[in-house]
Order: sequence, then C-alpha cells, then structure tokens
Amino acid sequence: MEIKSKRLILRNWEDGDVEDIVEGLNNIEVSKWMASVPYPYTENDARNFIERAKDNDENVKIALAIVLKESNKVIGGTEIRNINKKDGTAGGGIWLNEKYQKNGYGTEAFSARNKYCFDVLGLRRIENGYFPDNEKSRKMQIKLGYKDEGIRRKKFLCIATNEYVDECVTGLLKEEFVEWSDENDNR
Repeated sequence: MEIKSKRLILRNWEDGDVEDIVEGLNNIEVSKWMASVPYPYTENDARNFIERAKDNDENVKIALAIVLKESNKVIGGTEIRNINKKDGTAGGGIWLNEKYQKNGYGTEAFSARNKYCFDVLGLRRIENGYFPDNEKSRKMQIKLGYKDEGIRRKKFLCIATNEYVDECVTGLLKEEFVEWSDENDNR
C-alpha cells in the first residue's frame, strides 16, 4: 500500500528499512515520546518491529514507513490502529527521526494519513494523543484540526524512560480536518 503526498511516500515497512529505523529510534529525544519503544533501540528491535508491521489489515491496523521521495530514505513511521469501521473511528501515532524534524514532514505525513482515514477507510473520527511536554506533537495535531479532549493519568509505562506518563488525548472529526499544504505550513 502507498499513500503519496508532495514530498513523501507512506508505504509498508520492508526488511531493508532496519538501518533507517535504528537511526531514527535509537535516540532518547525520539523514543521518550513513545510508550512501547525501548532505548537503546537495536537492529533486533527493528527486525521484530518490521515482522509485526507486515501484518497490515485495513480492518484492524496499518503500519507505514514515512519515506522522502527525493532520496528514498525512511525518516519515520506512522500507524492507523484500533480501526473500528462500525463506529467510524481509529487511533494511531507518528514518529520522525530527529534529523528530519522542523521541516514540516511530520505534519505532511500525518495529514496524508488522516486524509486516507477519512477518504479511503471512510472514518469519521480519529483519536490520537501526546505525552505532556511534547509540544511539537501537540502543535502539529492542533494545526491539522485536532482538539484537546482530556488527560489519561499515568496511562503508559514509557519503556525508554521506565516512567509512567500521562497521555493528553486529542480528537479529530472529519469535518474539522485541516489538510496540510505548503501555504498553511508554518512548521
């Protein structure tokens, strides 16, 4: 499966992505914002992740690599999970290699992912979240139309930091979605 945007391709994970995954996730400044990512992050962790990610099923979960079109480099990943077609809802997340942050790639990728959720999967609502102090994630979500909805106290054990963390819950309704474009991207 592929989702294309102006500068990116979101595609299924491949065995050859191991090195790029390790480069991106073996960084505490990235892994500390994710519940289930260990630090340090090894090649074995990446191989195991890719094997699990190959089980894409648009009725349950879709895990995608974020690839720069110009270089074919994997710079991050995103997921659509807990897909519930009856209720028209899903969740998921995103991560980006720190070297590629502050270029609008995360917003562009999440926008393309959300557009797919609404236009192809026929969903009406997407629920996401972020850890407190992860202002970059919050800002990106708000830019796309998400609304803050509440806090789940000590929701996750962050494996990278071995600390229980709150989850700030966000929600996006289809009619609130603000699609990414060069014109509305102030990074």
